[in-house]
Amino acid sequence: MKFTRKSRVGAVVPTASMADIAFLLLVFFMVSTVFVRFRGIPVTLPEAEKIEKLEMRRHVTSIWVGANGAINIDDRLVGLDQVGTIIHAKVTANPRLVISVKGDGRAPFGEVSDVIQELRKVEALRVNFATDRERGGR
Repeated sequence: MKFTRKSRVGAVVPTASMADIAFLLLVFFMVSTVFVRFRGIPVTLPEAEKIEKLEMRRHVTSIWVGANGAINIDDRLVGLDQVGTIIHAKVTANPRLVISVKGDGRAPFGEVSDVIQELRKVEALRVNFATDRERGGR
């Protein structure tokens, strides 16, 4: 006696959860991907070729530019528009005056540049840029 098969068993891949898997993969790649918006231009800052310690403090005026952009001349808070007139008066009174510009590492460079431009306007010729001493390993 021969038996006949009434239904055939097919090899079917279940696709009911395929949308869930695709959605989970999409969310995973969206969360784990990092987009770089701006890399910037690689800048190599110049190093000082010669460092000298100013021994005579009597002929030195210090201009400090703080991290918040505040400008101090000899421990007196001034505005950017006052820098030129104050320095011009000091240089006129003492022609041997050395102006030492000191800036915080976090100071906005635009503010430091504006101070330098004000010094150029009054023709302050003896300008010193203060630096740290040697750092370890450099």
